[in-house]
Amino acid sequence: MKLRVPPGRTGRLWLHRRLAAAERGIDLLDRKLRILRQEQERLSLLNARTEREWTTAQAEAETWILRTAALAGERALRPSPPAEITVEWAEVMGAAFPGRVQCRFPDPPDALPLTAALPPTRVACRSALEAAVRHAAAREALRVVTVEVATTTTRIRALRERWVPALQQALSQLDLVLDETERAASVQARRRMSDGPGDGRARL
Repeated sequence: MKLRVPPGRTGRLWLHRRLAAAERGIDLLDRKLRILRQEQERLSLLNARTEREWTTAQAEAETWILRTAALAGERALRPSPPAEITVEWAEVMGAAFPGRVQCRFPDPPDALPLTAALPPTRVACRSALEAAVRHAAAREALRVVTVEVATTTTRIRALRERWVPALQQALSQLDLVLDETERAASVQARRRMSDGPGDGRARL
């Protein structure tokens, strides 16, 4: 990495300030990463739990659908109006993801069901949809936080392995140049002092 460092002592100050900023940035990103990993672990457990709940609810709904179809035929399984899904967003360290979700279902028709199995079938299907929505939200939240963890890890690695070493190397090189310049100036000053006030004047 090639840096455009100002010359002289200004460059030394410039490098020191950027090194301090890089160290502060690493500290902040480390803190962010710890919090994100805690959230990632929580969401991973939530994702696994909602997946199990959805699988169970889906199997229950399929059982009731088959039972209703066997008792009253497929005409009893006519489509109902769509449900309304509301998503509340959450945020952790700048990463926004689906949080709480709610499903609102239309009121069932007033007509008598074609079979007694239809009401529990409707309940099972609604439960399966709610479980599916919760699992979809948990899975998306886990994906978002996992991406943020990877991005933050990459930024920390870039600072530690590229930016900070480049600044340190540039500072070391600049220190050598300044030390050599100061030594040369000191030698020249001693020579001028040792020459005396009469040296260097033309002789007649």
